[in-house]
Amino acid sequence: MRIRPKYALFGVIALMFAYVFRTSEWFLFDSAAERLKDPEWMHIDSFKWWLLPHGIAGACAIILGPMQFSERLRGRYPKLHRVVGRIYVVGTCIAAPLGVWIQYLNEPLGFSRTFTIETVLQGGMWMATTLIAFGFILAGKTQQHRVWMTRSFGTGPLIFMEVRVIGVAFNITDPHGLEIIVWACTACSIFIADIVLQVQETLKTGEARRAGQARKAGQAGAASLQPI
Repeated sequence: MRIRPKYALFGVIALMFAYVFRTSEWFLFDSAAERLKDPEWMHIDSFKWWLLPHGIAGACAIILGPMQFSERLRGRYPKLHRVVGRIYVVGTCIAAPLGVWIQYLNEPLGFSRTFTIETVLQGGMWMATTLIAFGFILAGKTQQHRVWMTRSFGTGPLIFMEVRVIGVAFNITDPHGLEIIVWACTACSIFIADIVLQVQETLKTGEARRAGQARKAGQAGAASLQPI
């Protein structure tokens, strides 16, 4: 059975999400006694109430974002597709600026001002690409909307997961090392999104060409069977 590349990509994203949740966010389920000893809870204690809306909005974007790329969902449930899309836009517009503010609050904890500047850049890219995508769909330009939604997911939720996967995989915990990872992921985000778009377009073109060749071959075969 042939696996479509889009489903393979969604599978990779799902595995990344599960890995990040288990290795980086599992502390959220600590008991009250464990929270007193967990360094991560001590780290977020000073901005935990800012983190709550940021986390909820960001989780909506991470979970609902991939649904926007489902052709089956768009075709069968267009109203649901539009509602999910609007939730994604709202989630982005909440999570991105709050992420900047939280990173600023991290500066007294050992994080540099350049890390805050990076967060401004990354959050701005995420919001900009999302709002551009939203503007295109309001104008009825579906193809441009799809392109910019791919870039939006690449500059927002995908960076979040990439940074945590790399950080855990290579045991990078110091603020300077994490900052380097985030800068690198942000610099590559649009490039990676465009590679995904180009691969999808190439595969679609190849499938259309093969379908056309098969149709022509079938027509030629049928013509050869016609009585003279």
